[in-house]
Amino acid sequence: MDSRPARTALLEQLQAEGVRYMFGNPGTVEQGFLDELRSFPSIQYVLALQETTAVGMADGYARATRTPAVLQLHSGVGLGNGIGMLYQAMRGHAPIVTLVGEAGLRYDGLDAQMAADLVGMAKPVTKWATRVVDPDSTLRVLRRAFKVAGTPPYGPVLVVLPADVMDRTTAEAVVPVSYPDTRAVPDAETVARAAALLAGAERPLVIAGDGVHFAGAQPELAHLAEVWGADVYGADWAEVNLSAEHPTYAGQLGHMFGEQSRRITGVADGVLLVGTYALPEVYPALDGVFAEGAPVVHIDLDTDAIAKNFPVDLGLVADPKGTLELLAGALERQLGAGRRARAEERLRRRATERADALAGAKDRDRCACEVQGLPTVAFAQELARQLPRDALLFDEALTASPEIFRYLPPTVPGQWMQTRGGSLGVGIPGALGAQLAHPDRTVVGLTGDGGSMYTFQALWTAARYGIPAKFVICNNGSYKLLENNIEEYWRDQSIEAHEQPEIFDLSRPPIDFVNLARSLGVAAVRVEKPGQAAKAVAQALAHRGPFLVDLVTAKGRD
Repeated sequence: MDSRPARTALLEQLQAEGVRYMFGNPGTVEQGFLDELRSFPSIQYVLALQETTAVGMADGYARATRTPAVLQLHSGVGLGNGIGMLYQAMRGHAPIVTLVGEAGLRYDGLDAQMAADLVGMAKPVTKWATRVVDPDSTLRVLRRAFKVAGTPPYGPVLVVLPADVMDRTTAEAVVPVSYPDTRAVPDAETVARAAALLAGAERPLVIAGDGVHFAGAQPELAHLAEVWGADVYGADWAEVNLSAEHPTYAGQLGHMFGEQSRRITGVADGVLLVGTYALPEVYPALDGVFAEGAPVVHIDLDTDAIAKNFPVDLGLVADPKGTLELLAGALERQLGAGRRARAEERLRRRATERADALAGAKDRDRCACEVQGLPTVAFAQELARQLPRDALLFDEALTASPEIFRYLPPTVPGQWMQTRGGSLGVGIPGALGAQLAHPDRTVVGLTGDGGSMYTFQALWTAARYGIPAKFVICNNGSYKLLENNIEEYWRDQSIEAHEQPEIFDLSRPPIDFVNLARSLGVAAVRVEKPGQAAKAVAQALAHRGPFLVDLVTAKGRD
């Protein structure tokens, strides 16, 4: 192959990989390869006004496509701005190839403006981080980055591109990325051993996470849970790993306090973990997570996840899809007629209990709506009634999510994604990325008033490129999750309840989301009463471009 600048070869490799979008915010040290983009019209640069927004869009696109997204950040300051959202992407297993520019190798000893140890900065929030130091390794490194990002467990990677290396020539050839096949399953003897450990459980529990989704193992998980008569709880669950309407689905374990999770996990007499680790709370329990003597079997393609924090009786580094199918068959053979009958009875009883609980919650919703006159439930009902069946929902509503998703239960893989990692602000840009991934579908991003203000400028990007995603700001005038969490803290520490800290309040001064959105080129309406919900939903869905709804979900403080 003829020699050409490494910056050109870089774009040739991206084009060969079918990259359609590069999300980013440009800087001077990247101007060489960014200027070359004009010769690669198949790659569209999607301009963000701040790096956090660029990472959020790449996160949504990568999760929606389950293929590596390409992200461009600017030197130390740009990477620094994006670090928090890269942590979000790492926790959400979003395959992102992050390209970060720097001035050049020749300036390493000069402590130049914006210079930093970019690889060192990125290591805590990426699967792999490296720096290209020779133009003839540019494409080799890039291909490795795609392979690492796009191999389970998926996650973001980072490649530093010194400008003086990119300006030198290379004859390195463009060849396809080699992705390994990860559909390995254990042998029959090992599967039988796992089934023998679990078959005797009368209080069986499955703890599942997004590794199920990435393996496409939802049908196999459902079948195993039915055979075993187990409750399925989510942990690190931000995709549809099992339909919320499946009779074995019991909800998600707490993401904040390990004591809440332990009340569920500690009573099981047989535990299967699949596609997650034990356990990803902010304040995890340090011991007693599983009952003494309860067998624990763990299936995951992520070797680090297995026995990461607590011992297991059997760990299987294997594809969840094929392994769950084999394990369900082995359990059927080992349970026998009597235990199968008890499993079926557990399933019927728990399904009835969950159906009654859901009906009770909806009754309370109606009462609360009548008393407070808030539009949350009415809006959720209208969304459920008017949305197309294949609509994709990106959920960062947090405290409003339980009410809304009672009426929009996540049931179909690929139609619901939830925020991960605790980095506020992914709701709006994440929905934009998902919309670019699925231009023919209706995409709705739900976020809070606090979370939205981290990345509200993403609406400008939506308007600039005509990205027709819809956005719902669940506006409660506060950092409501912090209010809920501090009340739990008071109870845990036996502190008498008292007035919430003023710093959690966002109602003074009130944020005018409608005019703020319009100033960025996005149409918007405010919904304050239940009777306004139907018209607002219809207006948003009929609008050909991006549209925002400011939905009042709680009364502001006086």
